[in-house]
Amino acid sequence: MSGTTAAMPSSLTEKKLEKKPIKFSNLLLGAGLNLFEVTTLGQPLEVVKTTMAANRGDSFGTALSRIWGRGGVLGFYQGLIPWAWIEASTKGAVLLFVASEAEYYARAAGASEFGGGILGGVAGGVAQAYATMGFCTCMKTVEITQHKIAAAGVKPPSTFATFMDIYRKEGIRGINKGVNAVAIRQMTNWGSRFGLSRLAEQGIRRVTGKEQSDKLSVFEKIASSAIGGGLSAWNQPIEVIRVEMQSKKEDPNRPKKMTVGNTFKYIYETNGVKGLYRGVTPRIGLGVWQTVCMVAMGDMAKAYVEKLTGEKVTAKH
Repeated sequence: MSGTTAAMPSSLTEKKLEKKPIKFSNLLLGAGLNLFEVTTLGQPLEVVKTTMAANRGDSFGTALSRIWGRGGVLGFYQGLIPWAWIEASTKGAVLLFVASEAEYYARAAGASEFGGGILGGVAGGVAQAYATMGFCTCMKTVEITQHKIAAAGVKPPSTFATFMDIYRKEGIRGINKGVNAVAIRQMTNWGSRFGLSRLAEQGIRRVTGKEQSDKLSVFEKIASSAIGGGLSAWNQPIEVIRVEMQSKKEDPNRPKKMTVGNTFKYIYETNGVKGLYRGVTPRIGLGVWQTVCMVAMGDMAKAYVEKLTGEKVTAKH
C-alpha cells in the first residue's frame, strides 16, 4: 500500500511540476513569427490604433487620411525600425522565461494547471512591460504622434535623435513614460486572453463534438484565439491611457505630470466613455492577425527552425 501511495503522487507530482524547457529553437521561432507579424500587417494596425487613441475625435477614415498624410504607405510603418523590431524580437523570450518560472512556482504552491497558466501569463506580461516593451511602445508612440512638427513645415528629428533628446531631458523615466499602463495592459491582456481562449476552445469542442485529446483544425485554433483576443479588448481604456501618457500631442488641459489615474480622468472628462474605447476595432484586428501568424504559419516556421537548429521545438503556437 505504501508502495502504491508513493508511486501515485510521484508520477502525478512529476507531471504537475514539470518545468517547461527554454530552448533556443523556441526563442527563435517566437522572434521570427513576431517579426513577420509586425512587419506585415501588425505595424499598420498598431499605427491606426495609436492614431485613433491619440486623436479621439477622429473617425476610422479620418485616422487613415491623417496617417497617409504623414508619408503615404510609409506613414503606416512609423516606429517599425528599430522600436517595433526590438520589441518583437525580445518580448517572446522575456515572456517564455518569466511565464515558465512563474507557472512552475505557482503550481508548486498548489495552483491548478489553468490558474498556474494565468499567473504565469500575468507575470510574463508584467516582465515584458518593464524589460523591453515600456521604452519601445513609448518611442513608437512618440514617432507616430509627433506629426505636428512635420505639419508645421519643420523636418522632424530622426528616431535616435528623438530618443537621445528625451533621455537627456527626462532620463530613464522619460523613455519609459507610460510603462505602468503598459504593465497593467500586458498583465490583463495575457491573463484574460489565456482564460477566454480556453473557454472559446471548450465551446468549439462542445459544438464540434471533439474530445479533449482530439486536435483542433487550423481554422478552429484561429477562431478560439481570435475570440479570446477580441474579448480581451475589454481593457482598451488602459491602452488609450498608455497612448495619452506617451503621446507628444500638445494640449494645455493635459495634466503636467501624468499618472494612470489623472490621465484616465482627463480622457473621461474630455471624451467620455467612448473616448476610452477609441482604437478598439484596429486592436481587435491586430489580435486576429497575430493569431493567424502564430497558428497558420506556425507549423511552417516550426519545421524550418527545427531544420536550422537541429532541436525539436516544444513551444505551442
